[in-house]
Amino acid sequence: MIKNVTVIGAGTMGNGIAHVFAQNGFKVTMVDVSEQALKKGMETINRNLDRMVQKNTITSEVSKSTLKNIATYTDLIAGVAQSDLVVEAATENLDLKLQIFKELDDHCPSDTILATNTSSISITQIASVTKRPEKVIGMHFMNPVPIMKLVEIIRGYSTSASVTEQIMALSIELGKTPTEVNDYPGFVANRILMPMINEAIETLYNGVAGVTEIDTVMKLGMAHPMGPLQLADFIGLDVCLSILNVLYDGFKAPKYAPCPLLVNMVMAGKLGVKTGEGFYDYAESRKAEKVSSQFKNA
Repeated sequence: MIKNVTVIGAGTMGNGIAHVFAQNGFKVTMVDVSEQALKKGMETINRNLDRMVQKNTITSEVSKSTLKNIATYTDLIAGVAQSDLVVEAATENLDLKLQIFKELDDHCPSDTILATNTSSISITQIASVTKRPEKVIGMHFMNPVPIMKLVEIIRGYSTSASVTEQIMALSIELGKTPTEVNDYPGFVANRILMPMINEAIETLYNGVAGVTEIDTVMKLGMAHPMGPLQLADFIGLDVCLSILNVLYDGFKAPKYAPCPLLVNMVMAGKLGVKTGEGFYDYAESRKAEKVSSQFKNA
């Protein structure tokens, strides 16, 4: 039975995953190499809990118990010592994830299930660096984790049926809707979503329409809650580029080749909400305004 959960990474996805497990009564250790990242992650969890209390989604008692259920560590070995399940939510970088899973395999109890929140990287490849491939699985949460219901459950080539069933049941226990998918680049969510975002960027790049116009068409014409360019900003343009590169490397299909505008924006450090500027400007005085016309007319 899973009672103790370790989350690797205190960023947007990591603190959201830690929040959800802790709110549902699990003992959670959140691990990050940076003390500052851990502090920021806990501040985000606290802020989100306060918002939920204000909206009467949860009680103040639930908020307090959620925070009590979370401990933070910068030492991975100490952080995973009692773990029944580890959910890795580090940066979407293959080499980093492989290194983390080697360390997890070395230091976690032998029966610990190792899950990754990767949005595109092969579960089979990640599992290959461990001695427990049957216990490695994908658990792809959606952002923002406390709100979004879907969890993509990705079974690697060697993932056991019992581990898959256990993680599916666990996701339901968290109040999520798990959907099992096969281990191919991008899985389902990003195999469909990223080409749409990339095509929206191509449409901007080719001067067909501006940022707001493209997003308005998709919101009002296709009933999307958020336009693709705003969504790209929310995800992080660096993350979008990374996923597209995984798709392109995996399928070698031109439709997955990242738009040059996306590549340039990432190189320029315009990554979206997290840097304050992407397709929109998120500066405090000009939230949700369009970036300069050079992107509109690129």
